Amino acid sequence: MAATAASGLQMATARPCISSSHRVVKAGAAILGASSKGASWAKLASGSHISSIQPFQRTFMSSSVKLNKAVTKAMSESSDSKPVSGLPIDLRGKRAFIAGVADDNGYGWAIAKSLAASGAEILVGTWVPALNIFETSLRRGKFDESRVLPDGSLMDITKVYPLDAVFDNPEDVPEDVKANKRYAGSSKWTVQEVAESVKQDFGSIDILVHSLANGPEVSKPLLETSRKGYLAAISASSYSYVSLLKHFLPIMNPGGSSISLTYIASERIIPGYGGGMSSAKAALESDTRVLAFEAGRKNRIRVNTISAGPLRSRAAKAIGFIDTMIEYSLANAPLQKELSADEVGNAAAFLASPLASAVTGTVMYVDNGLNTMGVGVDSPIFKDLDIPKDDHQG
Repeated sequence: MAATAASGLQMATARPCISSSHRVVKAGAAILGASSKGASWAKLASGSHISSIQPFQRTFMSSSVKLNKAVTKAMSESSDSKPVSGLPIDLRGKRAFIAGVADDNGYGWAIAKSLAASGAEILVGTWVPALNIFETSLRRGKFDESRVLPDGSLMDITKVYPLDAVFDNPEDVPEDVKANKRYAGSSKWTVQEVAESVKQDFGSIDILVHSLANGPEVSKPLLETSRKGYLAAISASSYSYVSLLKHFLPIMNPGGSSISLTYIASERIIPGYGGGMSSAKAALESDTRVLAFEAGRKNRIRVNTISAGPLRSRAAKAIGFIDTMIEYSLANAPLQKELSADEVGNAAAFLASPLASAVTGTVMYVDNGLNTMGVGVDSPIFKDLDIPKDDHQG
């Protein structure tokens, strides 16, 4: 089963769900910009405050933070010169490969934008059957609105590679897939071949992002999931990350970062998220810890995963209960706002940056704190309790 991009419930890439009003904050030589249309990005103010987002807007476009390297000037240079406040996320000179970008409506796209806004060069791997539509849309400008960076420029994707992360090398590809018309016209799309192509084209990368997941029987309860469906979910959603890191590690520059996307179903029961997908996410998180040790010792590569909350997307809607999960989060999470994919993108930019140089083997929760809750406070059981509510919801 071919791997597709990870969703709002980690099944396919999810769309950045918030827009950003245009403002530029200058502090000495540091410039922090945010693009327009809706809510605003908060400035990067300190090492402990990377970014914040205003309440969710139902009508949206994506945006992300771009930061130029801060230069602190001596106070004595002029009466206007002041030390720069904050720590910039500066990824200039870095190259990122994001596996799992098939449109402008997902986590992979949001992460690519945040990395690009921080100065990184962007390469993407797109599922082969979706490649033609993605490249055509990109070429015809259909994604231009979503490509706008904080400085007003458009995110540049240096190269798009066909990729099916279910297959490690050409020998693994069955004849029926080779003959499938959706793969016609594409070549060198197995994990090994893509890594070799990137090496030939660019020599090395610094950041590897895995935004891939697929569970063909995700709508089935685990007790009704077939062995084939279960193993397909594991293959596309967790082993694909092992394979990607295995093949890309030799061309990753020491000190680099690798990031994947997971979901709270790995450790909590989420009815409706079936087909072995919860098992696949649990495996992904376990693998993250082991890979952090192995890749860290072998090449000083940091390996982390982001556990993102439910996010509205076309792919997530196909699962059938994404709206319910979002409503549940709004009612029960410590932060009563809808999650934006840009917030996930910002977290990825932090993990990829030198600011996270000692962070590896971790699960970073970007879910408005929902993972911390032990009960659903919207239950009728708690109706007589004086439970505080956010009066500032947009």
